[in-house]
Amino acid sequence: MDRLVTESRRPDGDYAALTTLELVELMNREDASVPVAVAAEARPIAAALEAIVARVEAGGRLVYAGAGSSGRIAELDAEECEGTFSTAPGQVVALVAGSEAGSSAEREAAEDDGAAGQRAIEELGVSAGDAVVAVSASGRTPYVVGALEAAAAAGALTVALTAARGSELAAIAEHELAVVVGPEMVSGSTRLKAGTAQKLVLNTISTVAMIRLGKTFGDLMVDVRASNEKLAARARRVVREAAGVSDEQAREALSAAGGSAKVAVVALLADLDPDAARARLDRAGGDIQAALGR
Repeated sequence: MDRLVTESRRPDGDYAALTTLELVELMNREDASVPVAVAAEARPIAAALEAIVARVEAGGRLVYAGAGSSGRIAELDAEECEGTFSTAPGQVVALVAGSEAGSSAEREAAEDDGAAGQRAIEELGVSAGDAVVAVSASGRTPYVVGALEAAAAAGALTVALTAARGSELAAIAEHELAVVVGPEMVSGSTRLKAGTAQKLVLNTISTVAMIRLGKTFGDLMVDVRASNEKLAARARRVVREAAGVSDEQAREALSAAGGSAKVAVVALLADLDPDAARARLDRAGGDIQAALGR
């Protein structure tokens, strides 16, 4: 543990002598260093993303594997994809150590079970068509290592997202994404800078992947699923802005399209009825740009 960069200490850790304002400012300065560390990995992230998109485009899944804070961050990112981008159920999945455990102590203990990580990958039926992103600040969490080893054995694309370069996970993975943020403000508390870095990278992976898969129209969330009032209002706004129509026209187009913003936009911009717009989208693999011939 003493050799891990994620467990290292800051040289100026006498926080008792600092005021509350000074502590807030110090933490803010530490947090501000995270995007710089992420930017330093931009090329490896882009390379991993291109490989991930190729798998998902061919019908594969994007699978995250993590434990502790890393696992919960990955789970959040996976859950957002279905509502934000209308991904099919199970297309983006998070496997989290101890997810069925009844207490935090049991969940923490589950991190050490490498065999459980392996079983989770096998039970999910991960294959060569899938992409697996293993998330661990130290890069050595047994559950996550076990999961990535099983994914590699199945022929899946493997990616290691860590806060330490040259980790156990990196030795397994085809793509190493090492966002080294240095000592945490509270030594070893990797939910801080390392967790922030993981969230930024996972946001980038899922969002850029969905853009490449045709789930957006420009900067608009055109594949949003209108499952509540907020999202229904967002879908109307997307159709209104994408097609340059009034709010009422957008509402009517959405109603005719069965609530699909994508179908409504194609119908309005290509002057098609909803059935023809849907058929054109299907032929284009759901890519709205291709469906519009752009």
